[in-house]
Amino acid sequence: MNPIIYNFFRGDYVYLWLLVPSFLAFVISFSALPVVIHVAKTKHLVDEPGVRSVHNKGIPTLGGVGIFLGISVVLSLLGSMLYDNKILTLLAGLIVLFFLGIKDDLLVLSPRKKFVGQIFSSLVVILITDIRIMNFSGIIDIGELPYVVSVLFTLFVYVLIINAYNLIDGIDGLAGCIGLLASTCFGIFFCITEQFVLAAIAFITVGALVPFLRHNFSSRQKIFMGDTGSMIIGFLLAFQAVNFIWYSQIQETNSFSSSAPVIALAILFFPLFDTFRVFCIRMFILKTSPFQPDNNHIHHRIINNGFKHWQTTFIISFTSLMIVIIAVNVMFLPIGWQLVLLVSLGTLAFMSIMRLRLIKIKGQIKLKFKLS
Repeated sequence: MNPIIYNFFRGDYVYLWLLVPSFLAFVISFSALPVVIHVAKTKHLVDEPGVRSVHNKGIPTLGGVGIFLGISVVLSLLGSMLYDNKILTLLAGLIVLFFLGIKDDLLVLSPRKKFVGQIFSSLVVILITDIRIMNFSGIIDIGELPYVVSVLFTLFVYVLIINAYNLIDGIDGLAGCIGLLASTCFGIFFCITEQFVLAAIAFITVGALVPFLRHNFSSRQKIFMGDTGSMIIGFLLAFQAVNFIWYSQIQETNSFSSSAPVIALAILFFPLFDTFRVFCIRMFILKTSPFQPDNNHIHHRIINNGFKHWQTTFIISFTSLMIVIIAVNVMFLPIGWQLVLLVSLGTLAFMSIMRLRLIKIKGQIKLKFKLS
């Protein structure tokens, strides 16, 4: 066996080796993003302020290029060293979404074409790796799903997560921080269950996102993730969630065998809840298409209450972390009760932070709840 591969899987060094691909993704993304910003500004490939914009000047939207470079290069090296089918198939799906995202960021792509691309990339990964959600883990009294139903349901999960993640990319740092938090959580849980290849993929995502966040929060060298970045990271999060659930269903001794779907839902609760909430508002209150853009997202509501971008991102990210911690601490309950508690407490938490208002009284900043 190749000594590099041998050392990667040795118990004494595995956690150290997990840092290597993450650090390499960080270095590549860190080096690429300033170049991307310079080229975007030189060629005027920027997002000009519009009606729904929260910025007042043109900002480059090709942050996904730097993120993709960091992730794809390291995944290519890792897949070549480990001869791992999952990594190479995942990379193929990422490449398809990368080119779709680039075209959308530069020329605008129709939603139907993006949707088809997402389905194709997801199906490639599902069918080749055969990693899919095989049952509902006791949440609904249904046994193992038929193969076709399992594939279609897993495909639905992929497309849902990709688009839910894309919808939260509305203010500085939010999508990046949620992606960072989610991948870190999945990475830790993969380490606990000794799925070290999947842990490496999660930490590679983390490594590529950190330099992006530095620029996304910057006032001078700012760059947006764009559809390129949001589709890539959303796809990676969906891949991690499905793999997390799948391994729990095929391994009875898995630490999360009785809770994996609820834990995965907790990790991705914010984008999924925000998407569900916004779609309900659009369809039942505004009587418009659920895909019609507006300013009814949770982050818009919090900003309208006086908070800055970084404060809103912190509030949402901290709330998301608390939801994950709660989900982990109720794992001893039957999975049905876990789900009820997660949905109830998660909904209450995010509905509550939307009622927070930042006010200044005699130079002092105070928080209070809105009464209406």
